[in-house]
Parts: sequence; structure tokens; C-alpha cells
Amino acid sequence: MINKIRTQVVQNAASILRSPVHLLPQSVQKKALLEGLKMVFKEALEDGDFDFLEGKWLKVSVTDMELSWYISYEADKLVVADCPIKEDVSFSGNLNDLVLIAGRKEDPDTLFFQRRLSIEGDTELGLEVKNLMDSVDLESLPQPLQTLLNQLADFVHKGLQSPTTQSEVINAYSN
Repeated sequence: MINKIRTQVVQNAASILRSPVHLLPQSVQKKALLEGLKMVFKEALEDGDFDFLEGKWLKVSVTDMELSWYISYEADKLVVADCPIKEDVSFSGNLNDLVLIAGRKEDPDTLFFQRRLSIEGDTELGLEVKNLMDSVDLESLPQPLQTLLNQLADFVHKGLQSPTTQSEVINAYSN
């Protein structure tokens, strides 16, 4: 029964979270995104590994949540645009797949070839972004963030492995 509930939560996560996230002011979303990126890419930022993104724009879209962010690198710091900008490269995928990539439960190349991750625009720039993401050492993250990311990715991974139908969940609750 727990597996069926987990599967339903994972399958419906985007629709459950979409409205609350859209109610957050853009400034709050932007601040949270920037702080998260600075934390995850702390070493890369210190080493100047984002120089390739100077003057270029990366669009990251969570398709099933209808969210998009525009990210660039200016004056040695990451920036997030307040409004849509013409991107040079775009990464898009659904919430669960992006969680799996972040938690290293799925390889971006595999998802790309399965058409679950879309990369459009400047392919060389896209490859540099992907390589930078791959270079992040998850063990360098603060322990609470590591734990949260690992548990969330495990939860999603297990939830996607055991397909269930709505009627099976209803039957599980009625038994």
C-alpha cells in the first residue's frame, strides 16, 4: 500500500505543486533559485567555470509545472532574469526527470536519447552546461542538502518503478 501511495504522489507531484509554486512571487522564486545555484555550484563559481555562460542565456524549464527560468553569468556572478529573454540554449524536462538527474539516479544523456530531456539551441553551449552539471560533487554540498536530494531522488525513482492505476489506489484505501 505504501508503494502505491508513493507512486501516486510521484505521478501527481507536478500537478500538486504547480499552483502553490505559481502563487510564489517571482522575486521569491528568483531568490530561492539563485541561492540554490550558488550553493550547488559554489566550487565552480569560485573556479570561474561559468565563464562560458558570460553574455549567454540558459533557459531551464520544468514542463509539467509550467515553470521557466533564464540564467546567465555576468560580472563573476550568476544572474536570473526577471522576465523572459531570448535564450541561447534551453534545457527542459518534467519535474521527476529533473529530480532524478539532480540526484544522479538518471543520466542526462540517457534521458535525452529517450526524449525525456530536451536540449535546444546552441549545442556546444548545452554540452558545456551539461558537463558543468556532471562535474558537481554532491558530497561537497551541505549534509542536510545532500540528504534531502538523495531521499527525494530515491523517493521519485522508487515511485516511478512501480506503476499503478487510480483504481488500485482507491482499492488500497478501501481495504
